Amino acid sequence: MTDVQANGFLASSSPVANPIIPGFHPDPSICRVGDDYYLVNSSFEYLPGVPIFHSRDLVTWEQIGNVLDRDDQLSLASSRGGGGIYAPTLRHHDGRFWMVTTNVDDIRNGHLIVSADDPAGPWSAPVRVPGAIGIDPDLAWDDGNCYLSWSAPVGGTAIVQARIDIETGRMLSEPQGLWAGSGLAHPEGPHLYRHDDWWYLLLAEGGTERGHAVTVARSRSIDGPFESHPANPIFSHRSTRHPVQNTGHADLVETADGEWAAVYLGVRPGGPTPRYHVNGRETFIAGVRWEDDWPVFDEDRFHVPEHSSGFDEDFSSDRLAPRWISPGLHPRELVERHPEGGLRISAPEGTATHRPLLATRVEHAQWEARAAIRGGAGRLTLRLDDAHWASVEVRSGSIEARVVIGPVEQVMASAPAGDKDVHTLAIRARRPEQDLFQRGPVDFVDLGYVEGADFRSLACIDGRYLSSEVAGGFTGRVVGIEPLPDQPQPAHLLRFTYRPTADETLTR
Repeated sequence: MTDVQANGFLASSSPVANPIIPGFHPDPSICRVGDDYYLVNSSFEYLPGVPIFHSRDLVTWEQIGNVLDRDDQLSLASSRGGGGIYAPTLRHHDGRFWMVTTNVDDIRNGHLIVSADDPAGPWSAPVRVPGAIGIDPDLAWDDGNCYLSWSAPVGGTAIVQARIDIETGRMLSEPQGLWAGSGLAHPEGPHLYRHDDWWYLLLAEGGTERGHAVTVARSRSIDGPFESHPANPIFSHRSTRHPVQNTGHADLVETADGEWAAVYLGVRPGGPTPRYHVNGRETFIAGVRWEDDWPVFDEDRFHVPEHSSGFDEDFSSDRLAPRWISPGLHPRELVERHPEGGLRISAPEGTATHRPLLATRVEHAQWEARAAIRGGAGRLTLRLDDAHWASVEVRSGSIEARVVIGPVEQVMASAPAGDKDVHTLAIRARRPEQDLFQRGPVDFVDLGYVEGADFRSLACIDGRYLSSEVAGGFTGRVVGIEPLPDQPQPAHLLRFTYRPTADETLTR
């Protein structure tokens, strides 16, 4: 049996369908130092910003921190859903790491650049490039000069470039146009590379939805003129039955053995047309070879196993793991160690615009999250954005399942909480059996609690209501704990468990 099923779709267990960094990890950018590879992603309205990962083989990755993890680097006090940090670029030059990105909520002040000797941090306070207005900045060096390229709204979206002083952010030349793209919509995400006697300019085009694609142009000089590949786009899954769609926003890296590879974003949609993705845009990998002085993507180069890890955390460490994020707030603003163990989670004063949600990214198609809460007040929440979320909460002697879809907020069901000191709330996602025409939902989300060893479901909702195709935006699902907004006491979180589930029998 091949990887193609009878209905024409690639099997979801095929290595080419598995991301190297699953869940809401879009817009990957990569660099290599010796035998070590480092990768960053967009973080949008979540703090800390720009997760950073390390690998030695390009397939298995470990998060080693977050680049923008301090108030003096990034504040999202005025950010709304879909704002925040877009499309970082990570590079290593002259013994130092450099990261450039855009806070779209502060776009008028230009891109921000930070640097570090150690990619795990600390990273410097940012310098700004106030004359560079746009998104998706890139850094490249040639003959001792640093070049900043970005996607700018100049007569329609186009790619522009300027020389800069990277230490101060000062522009040393006026921005000039590089390339308007191959003719598809939304040319963006530029990256420049030197290979042999050519400079290559790689773009994302077609928008980050189903038409997403990778295009390329080349020039003998870093500042152009650039000639388009005659067969652009050079990589896309648009109009195919491949299980990974929306592929684009690629970044190339030369490997330690002289080969080349590309990381790129994609989504894994399911369910009926238009097909729905729920965990956001994820990071995938392909090989790259060079033919006639052009890059060619090779999706069969790497064997990527299915991601199977979860975690069980009792918060006994003095520091939060880098997986923890919060919309618009630094997680450390929300939490403090409880003298009886675990964390006390509460809303900081003066932060009414952002919910005090301590969350982690959902990374699997089928999974379960459990939160042990002491004291009878707290909420386990699955969030896509503030208008699309579901929760199970304990309050005043009852456990309730709540769902918010746009302007509709509904308590779906409730059960007596009893007089226990500790309640374990639980949310799980499970995929239904699909027929040949995939007419069922992408998944079901069960809201409930744990009694003994058993999961007790209070309510079940169609997961499409918590998908990007319904809600819009650029993020994915996160799951975490928050205090109840109408209760004075904080949530006392003793333990949080997240794990993938292969089938329903694992969670009863």
